[in-house]
Amino acid sequence: MASTSNPVTPTALSPRALGRATLARQLLLRRTTMSVKDAVAHLVGLQAQNTRPPYYQLLARLTDFDPAELSALMASREVVRLVTLRSTIHTHTADDALTLRPLVQAARERELRAFRAGLVGVDLHRLAAVGRELVEERPRTPKELRASLLAEWPEADPRALGVAARCVLPLVQVTPRGMWGRSGQVSLTTVEHWLGRDLLPVPAPDATVLRYLGAFGPASVKDMQRWAGLTRLREVFERLRSRLITFRDENGVELFDLPDAPRPPEDTPAPPRFLPEFDNVLLGHADRTRIIPARYRGRNGNGNQSYGSVLVDGFLAALWRTDASGDGVTATVQPLGTLGGADRDAVIEEGLRTLATMAPKSTPDIRFGTFVDFSR
Repeated sequence: MASTSNPVTPTALSPRALGRATLARQLLLRRTTMSVKDAVAHLVGLQAQNTRPPYYQLLARLTDFDPAELSALMASREVVRLVTLRSTIHTHTADDALTLRPLVQAARERELRAFRAGLVGVDLHRLAAVGRELVEERPRTPKELRASLLAEWPEADPRALGVAARCVLPLVQVTPRGMWGRSGQVSLTTVEHWLGRDLLPVPAPDATVLRYLGAFGPASVKDMQRWAGLTRLREVFERLRSRLITFRDENGVELFDLPDAPRPPEDTPAPPRFLPEFDNVLLGHADRTRIIPARYRGRNGNGNQSYGSVLVDGFLAALWRTDASGDGVTATVQPLGTLGGADRDAVIEEGLRTLATMAPKSTPDIRFGTFVDFSR
């Protein structure tokens, strides 16, 4: 009689085990000496809807991080700010900007379905050509670009024209926008013009899936789709299955991972980290309970409004914000639950380190208080 074998049931991973694995990939269990450029590439970009968060993301992850290092990479055009994943602005290496934008281009164009009423009579191919000529002649502010496009299509909705330009063209925010200690309004040109290089052909998503798992795994297909703002990735994971290993979460969802990626024991110490609004680790999954306890779901943001997050023992435990006054800068920490004495002391230490780097000429102070009213 022929023997039969039972399929091996994938190991189940708790939220805590998943969190430790992701924190290790995100360089948040212990800081690394990796270069700034290599860290931006490893993390597959930094969420940069606002200008300061990329600097705080790197401070939480790199040893002896100096904000001037990222700023210098922006000045030399080795990293850029543009709309990619989830239709939000990210800071990417130049190489990633030229490959990731084509990967998500079709998704960006699908966004325009919601703006059809404001784009009646607008030929999107001509809009792309006109818009490209405008911003490559010289960088234009969004207001200038909208006004020029409106002159071509006076019956169109100005906001819809602006969204259309952002979707059909790979527009970068030119410096000094986003540089540390500098100010500058948003001015746009194409990534090809800014870098002097052409976009690459639309790549297969396989390599990006592997990079995502290296920075965010173990993860489900849905996790990757939510992070990238893409759909129909199941077939890509299936194509890669022989190169991956699988687990299950506590709800039975299949999780994929790289065989040799770090998966530390769930009792591995995780020091406090002060993260900015929209940090990568908070947005990398559909199921975020590996970092955000279910009881705190929605506490670190409300729509487009988000707050700085403090991780304690690897999980969201508090919110934070800074206020400058005179020669001092204060970080106010709002615990979401009870912080024990040792955790409180560790949070103060990490907060002072954060302020010392980001506001070295100011006298730092850490206070515990309330600045968000969750009773409303």
